[in-house]
Amino acid sequence: MIIKNQKYILPMIAIMLLAGCTQNQTQMTNLEIIKSTYEGKNSEENGKNLQKHLSENVKWTEAAGFPYAGTYTGFEQIAENVFSRLGSEWIDYKFIPEDYVASDDKVVAYGTYTGIFKKTNKPFTARVAHVWKLEQSKIISFEQFVDSKVVVDSMSED
Repeated sequence: MIIKNQKYILPMIAIMLLAGCTQNQTQMTNLEIIKSTYEGKNSEENGKNLQKHLSENVKWTEAAGFPYAGTYTGFEQIAENVFSRLGSEWIDYKFIPEDYVASDDKVVAYGTYTGIFKKTNKPFTARVAHVWKLEQSKIISFEQFVDSKVVVDSMSED
């Protein structure tokens, strides 16, 4: 087959190739974004994934009755009031996700917290759910629901 207007072949091939390239670059779903904050190779990778996907003014709410209860805005407040304390006050504090539920702009992760409070050397296990809201692939809010009593009990000297 001979094409009469060969000057159009290269531009058409380039357009077809570029169109194919953009199809292969898929954006992460909200569920994939949230999973990446829990299921990395280690906690450092999870933290980097979290920070990468947080909106600048993210609202982070730790449950009433939880030792770090409150709502924090932005990564620096979250790091100072939650993550630095979890890292310094606990031994092997972690969230073990059991499953996820995703719908539109919300993702719920539920599972179990475990850890040992350093001052008392008491372990705890608590059921927990995290509710995440996202907008344009950025996390805009986090809310924790947890059995705070068992966490607080592990911190008590009694």
